[in-house]
Amino acid sequence: MLPLSLLKTAQGHPMLVELKNGETYNGHLVNCDTWMNIHLREVICTSKDGDRFWRMPECYIRGNTIKYLRVPDEVIDKVQEETKSRADRKPPVLGGGRGRG
Repeated sequence: MLPLSLLKTAQGHPMLVELKNGETYNGHLVNCDTWMNIHLREVICTSKDGDRFWRMPECYIRGNTIKYLRVPDEVIDKVQEETKSRADRKPPVLGGGRGRG
């Protein structure tokens, strides 16, 4: 399972993002791009000490500042099912050897 396919499937679902500086952001994923930049809505930001909270209508998080992401289990299950169904539909590869012809 690739991280970007997981994030594309997680669009519209709630998620937690922890940054390298210790801050956490809880919100609903709106979009992500190939650099893992994330756009969240209905966000609650928590300071790294956990003593201050901010509510924001939306925020944009740069991908290289992200330490980890937590997504719901249902999203992970959905991605695994999609990956499995894609593998089942793929025709078997013929040949593939190193010889000629």
